[in-house]
Amino acid sequence: MAYSERLKKHFSNPNVLTMYRVFAIPGLVVLLLFPNRLTAFFAALIFSIASITDALDGFFARRLGLESSFGKVMDPVADKLLVSSAFIMMTSLGWVPAWIVCIIIGREMAVTGLRNLMAEGRQDVSASNLGKYKTGFQIAAIIPLLIHYPYLGIQFHLIGMFFLWCALLLTVWSGADYFLRFRDVLKL
Repeated sequence: MAYSERLKKHFSNPNVLTMYRVFAIPGLVVLLLFPNRLTAFFAALIFSIASITDALDGFFARRLGLESSFGKVMDPVADKLLVSSAFIMMTSLGWVPAWIVCIIIGREMAVTGLRNLMAEGRQDVSASNLGKYKTGFQIAAIIPLLIHYPYLGIQFHLIGMFFLWCALLLTVWSGADYFLRFRDVLKL
């Protein structure tokens, strides 16, 4: 098999793409340990590329018939690790309010716990459309928040804060939706 074919096969494996998101986290964290215009820009670039793999892994899984239990569980975990790491680092820098990050990460942990219960009961644990919108708005917030510094007169931090408020609303809404729809799993 030619190198280009092996490379294509490698990058079309949804589980490999999911794991790339996890492996991007240390680079993101190290860059944000030394915040300046250049490291913030590269942190945003790494986060953006890792976020693209979120769309690609699902696309390849469905298109190539490579959906797996590993992918259904690890895809949202990889998302949560990446998003949480970015938010935690930006909170440590004072770029985002800690209380918003606590709500977002708390919701992610609670829904992950619910998904684990659902998986034990052999229920579908794939993300809802509302959950996908929530993730999209979180990504749309994080990228300009990571850029942080103004470039060419564009206030990226303000743009990121607008999307962060939208993401917060969708985070709470989608979390409530999950728990209401699957309250029978909790046996309340």
